[in-house]
Amino acid sequence: MVALRTLRGAWDELLRPDGSSRPAAAELVAQLHALGSGELQSRQDLADLDILTMGITFTVHSDDRGIDRAWPFDVVPRVIDIHEWSLLEAGLIQRLQALNRFIDDVYNEQRIVDDGVFPNELLAGSPNLRSECRGVHPAFGVWAHISGSDLVRDADGTMYVLEDNLRVPSGVSYVLENRLVSKRAFADLFERQSVLPVDGYTAELSKLLTSIAAPCDEPPCVVVLTPGIHNSAYFEHSFLAQRMGVELVEGRDLFVDDDSVVFMRTIAGPQRVDVIYRRIDDLFLDPEVFRPDSALGVPGLMRAWRAGTVAIANAPGTGFADDKVVYAWVPDIIRYYLDAEPILPNVPTWRCLYPDERRHVIDNIGDLVVKPANESGGYGILIGNRATRAELDDRVAAIEADPRNWVAQPILTLSTAPTLIDGRLEPRHLDLRPFILTGRTSYVTKGGLTRVALPEGSLVVNSSQGGGSKDTWVVDRTLPPVYGGQRQVQSA
Repeated sequence: MVALRTLRGAWDELLRPDGSSRPAAAELVAQLHALGSGELQSRQDLADLDILTMGITFTVHSDDRGIDRAWPFDVVPRVIDIHEWSLLEAGLIQRLQALNRFIDDVYNEQRIVDDGVFPNELLAGSPNLRSECRGVHPAFGVWAHISGSDLVRDADGTMYVLEDNLRVPSGVSYVLENRLVSKRAFADLFERQSVLPVDGYTAELSKLLTSIAAPCDEPPCVVVLTPGIHNSAYFEHSFLAQRMGVELVEGRDLFVDDDSVVFMRTIAGPQRVDVIYRRIDDLFLDPEVFRPDSALGVPGLMRAWRAGTVAIANAPGTGFADDKVVYAWVPDIIRYYLDAEPILPNVPTWRCLYPDERRHVIDNIGDLVVKPANESGGYGILIGNRATRAELDDRVAAIEADPRNWVAQPILTLSTAPTLIDGRLEPRHLDLRPFILTGRTSYVTKGGLTRVALPEGSLVVNSSQGGGSKDTWVVDRTLPPVYGGQRQVQSA
């Protein structure tokens, strides 16, 4: 029998404090108890073999070698009940609707600034606000078509939005691949309960991208624009292009003619491009407008986008809205544009640009998480109670030198789930990144990328920082089982 235990003071996603299973996880917990440690390890070994065989990789550049590594996957899934998921889904849709209206307003009328709800000085100090985007009106008023919001659960069970990723969020390919591996590892459980499927994502993405094309007589040509094979998310770029049946291109494969129309070079001659799902950062998109030394982008691309001859997802300039200082205003943004209270709460956030909040952060820095406003991937984060005195002093100096660039939050006790570590199930901290598609309508993955901090006690879940991943099961106990995407009809 495999033993399960919880971590004192932390909410466990599968287990109650007394060790009994949470209702949605009952089937999984019973299975884990029944399996011997050898059988569970065998299932993990087969999952690892699946990942190698399928070529599921990610790239880490921090060691200067840029080596592709097998995707780190833990065979024990995270389970969420459908009723909780429905609330999360509604909250994420609400959040992205408001953020898209905010972005569209800032690049056009700026009503939220004129009405005194959002401070103008924050816009002036944003490194990701693009003046080149002013006056543009994308289809449906949507700028961030594909987003990934990071959710965390605190010790009392409250689920918070930790941050919004609106530029070129990555990880959804691992959601889909994790599910394929998980289905093989626990096929018996999929036969006994309804785990909602995630494999409709690429069809929904394709539908979204097609819908934002300018009206034309022929089906629009959609491409995925990648920086190339050395990018850490290249696996995902190629995966999504293949799944959608569209071309994966690099900047050199495209050109813009004198009429501001984008074309793709093909062996049959130039082919017009209507929609670009770009996986390149703003500053590298167009050397005529942004960095002139960029070899990754397409000269004239911004001119074509402004002319409305090509749609770009996500639109250039969305990055200012996922600034971690802007994050603190999202509840007010929701109230302003939607006239509604936020469904999902923010983590309490101190903004160092304000003297009183900065003083609080500096005086209590040993008890806070301090973050730079525009970094991603877990870089630059300082966890106060795990930092040395020298590290704390250095961070205080950085805050005082550039207050606009720093925010702080309380140190949450992230929820845990049993994770296979050296043949034993141990509680490890985790977060969750669902993916949201926004266009004429909205779509949220039925689950998301659960990232898990593998070292004992660690709160850093990013794969680039040594984290792993789990499949995320949204379980509906009112429905018959779903297996392989097909609902099974149980005989009387």
